[in-house]
Amino acid sequence: MSNTGTLYIVATPLGNLDDLSLRAQQVLKTVDKIAAEDTRHSRYLLNHYGIQTSCISLHDFNEQERTTQLLRLLTQGSSLALISDAGTPLISDPGYRLVQSARQQNIKVVPIPGPCALIAALSAAGLPSARFSFEGFLPPKTHARLKHLTSIKEDTRTLIFYESPHRILDTMDDMISTLGPERLAVIARELTKTFETIQQGSLVELKQWLLQDPNQQKGEFVVLVQGSDAQASAATQQHALEILDLLLSELPVSQAVKLAVKITGEKKSWLYEMALARKTS
Repeated sequence: MSNTGTLYIVATPLGNLDDLSLRAQQVLKTVDKIAAEDTRHSRYLLNHYGIQTSCISLHDFNEQERTTQLLRLLTQGSSLALISDAGTPLISDPGYRLVQSARQQNIKVVPIPGPCALIAALSAAGLPSARFSFEGFLPPKTHARLKHLTSIKEDTRTLIFYESPHRILDTMDDMISTLGPERLAVIARELTKTFETIQQGSLVELKQWLLQDPNQQKGEFVVLVQGSDAQASAATQQHALEILDLLLSELPVSQAVKLAVKITGEKKSWLYEMALARKTS
């Protein structure tokens, strides 16, 4: 029988300290050490529950080094718990390297489920929840952010993003320009905290709502956007193909595609592929 320890992945409250489960409390009290994203932040939660277990930091800047150290403890038989500042570890938080390495070494990894901001927001958003895509944080630079949003604008699943207060307005602008001002969306901010707000509206309405009340621009955000209407997308593509056919009847492929892109806003690569198929058929 293996003498290695167990790695527990423990979800912690998003804000309301009462959301720490009894099982999570018991695990955090009995493990040999807790790996925390920010030990000072986590100590506030641990002290609230009288948990005296010693902590060690594991964050984005030391994860590789810490993983080696923590794996050594696990292989020596110590039990460890991994927690993040809030919610479920590894969901836009560090810990992937540690869990991956532990599983590669046949160390038992046990999830202790609990709060997760994206799931909490989705459950209360009123958007389709059967299929969704979690996109995490969008790129911080405008060009990269626009490029990514454009690449997923036809996705029919509900799209879920995390965003910070200093980028929320820029992100809304970019969503409006790529996904369309009338796309239905929900902003969920400060979940489980005193000033929790869940607001639904079109993207342009939500942008105006944020501008009208600067207090709503503060805190931690989950932004949920309804997926593209599959039937509407098909109709849009059919219209683009009709325009492409007209242009191809008068112009070379490259010029026809270039003009079709400007007129329809469809992807150049797709229109070029369609144009070649039409010319060779």
